[in-house]
Order: sequence, then structure tokens, then C-alpha cells
Amino acid sequence: MLSVLLLNGPNLNLLGQREPDVYGRETLQDVVARLEKVMEEWNGRLEHCQSNHEGVLIDAIHRAKGVHDGIIINPGAFTHYSYAIRDAISAVELPTIEVHISNVHARESFRHHSVIAPVVIGQIVGLGIDGYEWALRSLANKIGKK
Repeated sequence: MLSVLLLNGPNLNLLGQREPDVYGRETLQDVVARLEKVMEEWNGRLEHCQSNHEGVLIDAIHRAKGVHDGIIINPGAFTHYSYAIRDAISAVELPTIEVHISNVHARESFRHHSVIAPVVIGQIVGLGIDGYEWALRSLANKIGKK
């Protein structure tokens, strides 16, 4: 059975309200429900955690080792400077995919660099919330469980 941890960083609790022209009108609950539906089809398990606090996300990553097969993370603004999240992902040695709803490379220059990218198996950017489902399907294929 596939078990995946879905992590969402700061301000993603405001999906559907915050800059809908950039992030869309769908909510974080919509994202989670969509992935839960896929996991139900596969008889898998999805755990979700959203936090505006770096340490909460790090603790969730640490707890994932030995519990989950992989991680999908949208680190939000932590993408650009959180070496602590980067190191946590590296430490647990779980396949991880980084997701961004908007095309960060077409936005402000500070969004172009990810300190997380070197320790993940891939990134999905600019596909809206569809990117989360692509990440889940890609992660399942990489792990070999569905």
C-alpha cells in the first residue's frame, strides 16, 4: 500500500482567496480531496499537513521516515531560503517531489531559485493544482506502488 505525506507551507491555507489570478480559485481542501480520491482508487494513504511555521513542517518530515513511502511538498516561500527544510528532506531519504502552483520561473527573480531542488527527485511548476496530482502519480511510479 502506498503511503504519501503531502506538505504545504506558508500561506497555502489561503488558496482560493489569495491572488486567485496567480493561484486559482480552488482551495487547499480541494487539493487534498483530489489527492485523497486518487489514493482511495489505489487503496493508498495520504497524510496532509499545512503550516505557516517552518519547524512544524520539519517535524512532519522527520516523522515521515519509516511511515510514508514518499513526500510531496509545496514549501511556499520556504523554497527560497529554508536550508532546514532542505536538510530534513535529505536526512529522511524519502523520494520527494517539489510542487509549485504558479510558474515560479516566470515571476519575480527571487522566486527562481529553490534550495530544496537539489534534494528532491523532481519539481512540478506552473500547472496549477493539477501539479499536485501529477506529482502523486509520478511519485507512485517512481516508488513502484499503486
